[in-house]
Amino acid sequence: MTGTRAAETAARKVRLIAAATALAAEGGYEAVQMRDVAARAEVALGTLYRHYASKDQLLLAAMAQQAATLRERLVLRPPNGDTPSARVSDVLRRASRSLERSPLVTKAMLAAMSSAEEAAIPLKLEIDTTLRAIIADVVDEGHCTTFADLDGIVRVLGSVWFAELTYWSSGLNPSSSSMGDNLASAAQLLLG
Repeated sequence: MTGTRAAETAARKVRLIAAATALAAEGGYEAVQMRDVAARAEVALGTLYRHYASKDQLLLAAMAQQAATLRERLVLRPPNGDTPSARVSDVLRRASRSLERSPLVTKAMLAAMSSAEEAAIPLKLEIDTTLRAIIADVVDEGHCTTFADLDGIVRVLGSVWFAELTYWSSGLNPSSSSMGDNLASAAQLLLG
């Protein structure tokens, strides 16, 4: 019975995240209203609040799911490149293309990431940990890295990634360059 209950809970969470993502795709951050999410997911409003106390937590769960999916896809289709810089550039370009395809969803998730809600911190840390692990795995690619400060490089690349997302979502990214190209430039500067 416990396995069945866990599977039902997991399925509900999948529906809730899908509903929130669909609403964000239709109208951005403001369109994600908890009552609408519950209705679209065919889940009682109380059940939604039991899993996610706010729309920020719900959107962060969606972002965490996207980051985990990216990591899984990289296992199935490893990044191209013979150097850490080339591999990181490939990953950042892939991730950026994916985010750029759903601009309203990306902007909604970014708004949630910027939330000051204390209860959302564990989800933010989960996202940060996954994204840092992606970069670290790609840089090191199973070797003992020659970079003396891999953690520092990963931290800086993660910060640049977040800053680039912020620039892109607010329209500050010049149209002549894509988010992926800018991130690839940062990877080249940091990794040589």
